[in-house]
Amino acid sequence: MTKGTAVTAELDSALERHRVELTGYCYRMLGSSFEAEDAVQDTLVRAWRSYDKFEGRSSLRSWLYRIATNVCLDMLSAGSKRARPMDLTESSPLARAALSPRPDHTWLEPVPDARVLPSVEDPAEAAVAKESVRLAFMAALQRLPPKQRAVLILREVLAWKASEVAELLGTSVASVNSALQRARATLAERADRGADAAVSDPLDEEQRKLLERYVAAFEGYDMTALTALLHEDAVMTMPPFDLWLTGPADITGFMTTLGASCADSRLVPVRANGLPGFAHYKPDPEAGGFTPWAIQVLEISDGRITGFHCFLDTRRWFPLFGLPLRLEAETGQAEQGL
Repeated sequence: MTKGTAVTAELDSALERHRVELTGYCYRMLGSSFEAEDAVQDTLVRAWRSYDKFEGRSSLRSWLYRIATNVCLDMLSAGSKRARPMDLTESSPLARAALSPRPDHTWLEPVPDARVLPSVEDPAEAAVAKESVRLAFMAALQRLPPKQRAVLILREVLAWKASEVAELLGTSVASVNSALQRARATLAERADRGADAAVSDPLDEEQRKLLERYVAAFEGYDMTALTALLHEDAVMTMPPFDLWLTGPADITGFMTTLGASCADSRLVPVRANGLPGFAHYKPDPEAGGFTPWAIQVLEISDGRITGFHCFLDTRRWFPLFGLPLRLEAETGQAEQGL
């Protein structure tokens, strides 16, 4: 092995160690799992190509965050921001429910925990990281101008000092503090609907039992049992459709009418956005077995489900979560069908 090859391998390894935390940062900035992956790849390629210019005046980690921030700000220059259905329309009563899709770039996207939450030993640090990728917080971040978004994430989530953020952004400490104050005020003013509630890690016994009852009710399509698990203000969303429903009556009413084909489905546990979730497979009447239908992300509080978010673009989401595109009926075993 030549010296050059050894240096290259060492650099590749050093850069790769930061991939998960950088993906988390870019995901919070962009609101898109796939755009975050692209931004991180661009960041690492830029770092690799310009490493000979890295003078070591800051840490490698800080340098990478500077590159990643510039990549994200460039991607956000068009002013695009991701949203949830409740950020765009009013809730629809079941009688007027209509499935109207919007383009992919409209929606705040789910993300597997493992792709954005690096392993940390400090429980408090881990809790902050999870809170900061939950859907409600992510939606709130999207309301901020890009540079305010970067300041808030770096200061509040990643616990950078104001002087460090100022150096990264090429601005003053006073400017960083002002941006943080404005960002905090915007988030405080925002009346959030369906806010994420704290979920224990690992889940406590009450939360585990709630999820067990949910799986039994959903797979059995028992609307009475499901109603008992839903908060009176529970919200159901289904991107890419802008429809969203509130309350157990409309949610279960939808499931037994427009969503009736989901009866006898199967649920496979996943972790997404710091929250419990499930890969939803519904029966395939033609081929038998079960076919992907949605990634469900659940919000829970005080022993009830408060949010029930179904992301329906299975060809994108199931591979991202490492999930098979088919479940066999007889054995319950999965087959990869990309």
